[in-house]
Amino acid sequence: MNDVTGESVSPEPRRRKVRRRLSDEEIAAQRRKRRRVQIGCGVGALVVVGFIVWLGYEGLQAKSNLEKAQDFATQAKDALLAGDTDRARVVAGDADRYAQDAQSSVDSVPWRIAGAVPFLGSPFDSTRQMTTIVSGLTEQVLLPAVDAGSAVSPDQLILDGARINLAALRDAAPVLETTSAAISDLDEQAQNVDSTWLGLIDDARVDLQEQVSELSGLLNNTSLAAQIAPAMLGADGPRSYFIGFQTNAEARGTGGLLGGFGVVRAADGAVAVDDLSSNREFAREYEPVDLGRDFEQAYGHSGASSRPVNSNVSSHFPYAAQIWQSLWLQESGERVDGAIATDPVALSYVLEVVGPVSLSDGERITADNVVELTESTAYSRFGDDQRARKQYLQSIAQRVAEKLTEGISKPRALLEALGRAASEGRLAVWSSYENEQDILARTKLGHVVPDDPAPYAGVVINNLGGNKLDYYLQREIDYTADACDSGERNSQVTVRLTNGLPAGDHTAYVAGMFDNPTDAPFGTNLTDVGLLATQGAKLNKVSVNGAPAFAYRGSERGHPMFNIQTPILRGETVEIVFDLTEPSVPGSARVPVQPLVDTPKVTVKVPTCS
Repeated sequence: MNDVTGESVSPEPRRRKVRRRLSDEEIAAQRRKRRRVQIGCGVGALVVVGFIVWLGYEGLQAKSNLEKAQDFATQAKDALLAGDTDRARVVAGDADRYAQDAQSSVDSVPWRIAGAVPFLGSPFDSTRQMTTIVSGLTEQVLLPAVDAGSAVSPDQLILDGARINLAALRDAAPVLETTSAAISDLDEQAQNVDSTWLGLIDDARVDLQEQVSELSGLLNNTSLAAQIAPAMLGADGPRSYFIGFQTNAEARGTGGLLGGFGVVRAADGAVAVDDLSSNREFAREYEPVDLGRDFEQAYGHSGASSRPVNSNVSSHFPYAAQIWQSLWLQESGERVDGAIATDPVALSYVLEVVGPVSLSDGERITADNVVELTESTAYSRFGDDQRARKQYLQSIAQRVAEKLTEGISKPRALLEALGRAASEGRLAVWSSYENEQDILARTKLGHVVPDDPAPYAGVVINNLGGNKLDYYLQREIDYTADACDSGERNSQVTVRLTNGLPAGDHTAYVAGMFDNPTDAPFGTNLTDVGLLATQGAKLNKVSVNGAPAFAYRGSERGHPMFNIQTPILRGETVEIVFDLTEPSVPGSARVPVQPLVDTPKVTVKVPTCS
């Protein structure tokens, strides 16, 4: 129907599609075209299969050569540590050969093509990264390290079991500096190798990271030793060092109360300890040391710079060391070249290596009992006779020192024990020579508060009760922060302290309180809890067990410092929460652990800002 005229409109007849019959020539052409497509697909399939076979072969070759290179690299490291430089040279060469073969496989065209495939190519790309690292490890580190020879081997570094081979260290210093720089770079590369979905490759990645990290620590420490140990151990003339034995049953910033001391003397690599005394020797008034305005404002009220009992309330060991140097100069007239700190836990690590010592009455001091004897048993055994107790502690220290100077049968194990003590802050060293101290400050031995802006939460405990209850103190530390979405972020440091004093009779010296301003019950631990926060951080509030608390404010080496004082009743836990606003600065968060008797639980959930 036409909408305008109203007339009926007939539809047009539909056109029929007529299929034309193909000629014989056209049919033949189509068949030839289909055959060409089929042949092309077949050739393509063969190419793909061939590519996969080739890739598989290269993969197996790379995997085998990489595993052999890593195995020979481990053997080379072990041979170096054992002082067998001939074998180290041979197996380092084998490691290098297999590493180069593996490198050839992963540098091939098919490998690079496969590695570029998103997700599926991650195992190939990770393997190529690992092979490059192992190749560099053998060529840039292991082969040159063989030239360092005895400087890398503890067994050869200690002559006659008692004297350090300073000449070997100095001769090896240039090689060690080069290999140390190379392994540090390779270690960083290894830690950044991408994880992958293929389990075997990912396991190999983790193994390589651990292998390179271990070797990096060994060569970096040896290189540092080669730079400063010869001079510090008397290669250029005799040196002397004040050594403080810290009693961490009564907490101080660097560990524990200065309970005894001695003087270490070094000449041409030989070391001896003399003048062992107790803190009773420091019995008169001393002139203070000027350590700057911030130190005086934070610690001046305790007489830290002139009183031995509070000489190490700061956690920055160089402060304590300079105070000890000043005290000894005023007491004896001798100016020592540096200072060392250690504690009974570190002594237990040493006794694990050198074996037990016996006192004059036949009592055996072992790795298993030295901490309890010196930090708990001695207080009940001697009661109020502090002179007898300190003489007992001095005798133990003297016997351990004598044992060490008699000869060391297991140099490598001893160095590992000392390394463990240093990593826990239980062995600290300071040198009055600026170039040496600059190097020490970059190591765990320096025990320094860093003056950089990276996230930081240093929790420092100082005993205010004058008792020995920190032997029973248990700590938990949590450091959390928001994301790096702006220039500032909220953060929180939570400290939980438990007074674990067991039931039983305890002397007033152990569980009493020198000054009891709150009339707290017997067995209460009165504690100063300090927080050294990230530079530029601001304290919003602090609470103790959920209740608002007052914080003293100070500064140390550019870090804001917040202190609260709280009693911890016997068997109870106190929770201190510091709510902060801190800058969103680059760097990984650090939570140093004060070396007390316990091993605290530390949790860090702080995003790393770029």
